[in-house]
Amino acid sequence: MIKLPKRFYDDIVEYGKNGVPEEICGLIGGIVSDDDKEIKKIYFLENIDHSNEHFSMNPAEQFAAVKDMRQNGLSPLGNFHSHPESPSRPSEEDKRLAYDKNASYMILSLMNIDEPVLKSFHIEDGISTEEELVIEEE
Repeated sequence: MIKLPKRFYDDIVEYGKNGVPEEICGLIGGIVSDDDKEIKKIYFLENIDHSNEHFSMNPAEQFAAVKDMRQNGLSPLGNFHSHPESPSRPSEEDKRLAYDKNASYMILSLMNIDEPVLKSFHIEDGISTEEELVIEEE
């Protein structure tokens, strides 16, 4: 299970809407206990591809985010990106580029911009499985 504070959910949705028509992307940091992941911080990164079909995170921003996580006692938990024109499910490219089997891959669909859909996936060996994502009120 992944626990996402509602304020982070709102921030991701706002960032995604503001990024349309391009995909937005970022990293999530937090803590792991048992099989649960608790997101404590999110990092909005530049999509250096500036594309509506794929993304590449700015390497310098990635490095800075991971450094910040370590300095704050957090672990890298995974990443998020948006699909401005398609459902909240991993594309074939998303599966192919999912190198970390321990990461959570969160995808925000903005197909219907008034009803965004955020889901999280575990991807291993090209197979995606939806993870339980709980958006928590604070």
